[in-house]
Amino acid sequence: MSVHDGSAQPLRHLRVRKEYGHIVLEFHGEIDILASLEIIPYLDSATARPEPHIVIDLRPVEFFDCSGLRLLYRARRRVLARGGQLHLLCTHELTLRVLRVTGLARLLPPAASLEEALARPEATSGTA
Repeated sequence: MSVHDGSAQPLRHLRVRKEYGHIVLEFHGEIDILASLEIIPYLDSATARPEPHIVIDLRPVEFFDCSGLRLLYRARRRVLARGGQLHLLCTHELTLRVLRVTGLARLLPPAASLEEALARPEATSGTA
């Protein structure tokens, strides 16, 4: 499945768009094991190219469990292996708490908006 082929049916848990030269993977609703199975092929497609510029937007997420964390770690590993950039958007307090408690917020600092994320150099690679 390609994030660029335009033929994909609307997905329940994911919207894909391009913004500021980045592929934005916008997660929706409850991000659990079933949602992750829907998202993985698109995440892998988006992160397969050299030097991918990816934004994962968690702002529309209502529930986020360990399956969601695995998606973020997978995206980070794949983007860093290809010399790209990964940004994370998140404003939901419970999801932010999960990111902080697990330490992922240190590796992939969440921002409240795309403009804020792109302006923060520490968030560009997740190598902190």
